[in-house]
Amino acid sequence: MLEVLQYGFMRNALAAGVLVSIACGIIGTFVVINRIVFLSGGIAHAAYGGIGLGYFLGINPVFGAIAFSLMSALGMGWVHRRTRERSDTIIGVMWALGMALGIIFLDFTPGYKADLMSYLFGSILAVPSTDLIIMLVLNLIIITLVIAFFKELQAISFDETFAFVVNVPVDSLYLMLICLVALTVVMTMRVVGLIMVIALLTMPAAIAGLFVKDMKRMMVVSVVLSILFTFTGLMLSYFFNLTSGASVILVSGLAYFLSFLGKKFFVLKSPGN
Repeated sequence: MLEVLQYGFMRNALAAGVLVSIACGIIGTFVVINRIVFLSGGIAHAAYGGIGLGYFLGINPVFGAIAFSLMSALGMGWVHRRTRERSDTIIGVMWALGMALGIIFLDFTPGYKADLMSYLFGSILAVPSTDLIIMLVLNLIIITLVIAFFKELQAISFDETFAFVVNVPVDSLYLMLICLVALTVVMTMRVVGLIMVIALLTMPAAIAGLFVKDMKRMMVVSVVLSILFTFTGLMLSYFFNLTSGASVILVSGLAYFLSFLGKKFFVLKSPGN
């Protein structure tokens, strides 16, 4: 097992997996509790517009994805807060427009885009050191804001009405949370790709939520599970020559179903049932 650490790309991949797992564990907990999985999926797919914009402008596509994701997040978040009865339709339209814009930008960009598929389907084995620095910075931003506003974010997650009554800025905090989701999406896209980012963002947190109800503990368990799933998927992809992103999601999905069925089984077998 230690032989894989001899390679620089494997060390980068493991570092990327840990950094992404920390963000997914923390923000994924909020996504699951607030039930904004669809909204998060919309942001993930709209981020493709930023990838295309980055190629078109000749800059690192990650920076384009950050800008586009934040704009999409603010737009979708505002729509979700103001027009809830039709928000799913509008978010779906913005989701599709983001993907379409990304493709159009790429059409106008000359040359061959060698690593384009890595943003759609993930390529953790090809994460460069520069992207690790970006991931580290984004992680620090996410952790700092969550620590600074944890009580307020917890309040709007469990009892939004009470939070509003005690003068918590609900709308502003909600939009900030959506922006943190966008930053997490940008981090995760290099590991599992924009197509599957929503799975890694939600499944570890969903498993943690089956057994832990305290939010802080749920975050810790989610981070640990995410690291475990990423490491296991990475090893499977390395030894069996599989696609890394799909391997990570497959491990996560199997773990979720086993956890769900296991809890149901123990509940049925408990003395009170």
